[in-house]
Amino acid sequence: MTRPLIIGLTGSIGMGKSTVAAMFERAGVPVFDADAEVRALQGQGGELIAAIEAAFPGSTGPDGVDRDALGKLVFADKEKLATLEAIVHPAVGAKRAQFMKDNATAEMIAFDIPLLFERGGDAGVDTVVVVSAPADVQRERVLARPGMTVEKFEHILSLQTPDAEKRNRADHIIDTGLTLAETDTQVAELVTVLRSKR
Repeated sequence: MTRPLIIGLTGSIGMGKSTVAAMFERAGVPVFDADAEVRALQGQGGELIAAIEAAFPGSTGPDGVDRDALGKLVFADKEKLATLEAIVHPAVGAKRAQFMKDNATAEMIAFDIPLLFERGGDAGVDTVVVVSAPADVQRERVLARPGMTVEKFEHILSLQTPDAEKRNRADHIIDTGLTLAETDTQVAELVTVLRSKR
């Protein structure tokens, strides 16, 4: 039996990737959300709390990992960030493997991975879908988030592959600078195209 077609879904901060991921799910494509898995692993009762607290004392509390406290510890320290990633990535990898097992009979599945290109994840997928919007729309969306500052936004952007490069490397682009209905239509049409190639 053939395995599912693996879609790598990515896009820079504020591009509407979560919205597009939900549209893929509504179109019948199971989606693995790496960020959501990380939140669950680090949330109240999460599997990684003890390991993170041991590596970064004072970074967890009754609700799980204090993302602000942990962020301040690792934000500008590459070594500490590498320590955190060594705790988180294998656990997410195990969840991903389970997801693939659970959806082995699906026609296609999508991996929602924010840093797909940055981590070389594009090599492990069959087709790459980049979610993109004009820079001014992206900036407006991100700066409207609670606790977001221009400095924080620019730092996040500096860690991500530029949108123009992502678009160049994409197999398909979903434009979210349009209405939700128009974006939804793009997703539905893309799912139809991908199904026809199976």
